[in-house]
Amino acid sequence: MKRTSIQKLVENETLGNLRKAEKAIVEEKVPPIEVEGENEGEKLTHVLAASWILEKIKKGKMNFQEAFRAYAKRVRSAIG
Repeated sequence: MKRTSIQKLVENETLGNLRKAEKAIVEEKVPPIEVEGENEGEKLTHVLAASWILEKIKKGKMNFQEAFRAYAKRVRSAIG
């Protein structure tokens, strides 16, 4: 999970585009937007994180930094 890749998606894409990219990656197709990542798993991780973060920002609850930290905390607690 790379912060800069997620931030690019948050700053440059809509939730709709992110959802389309998520669907394409899950269906093993080429996403309609550029998604950075070393493999399909990392690309999907970036898209899912960007979607979650963008939703929080749009609701006015958090800025990017706060939302990224909250997402990373969710991931850590799910793993750990």
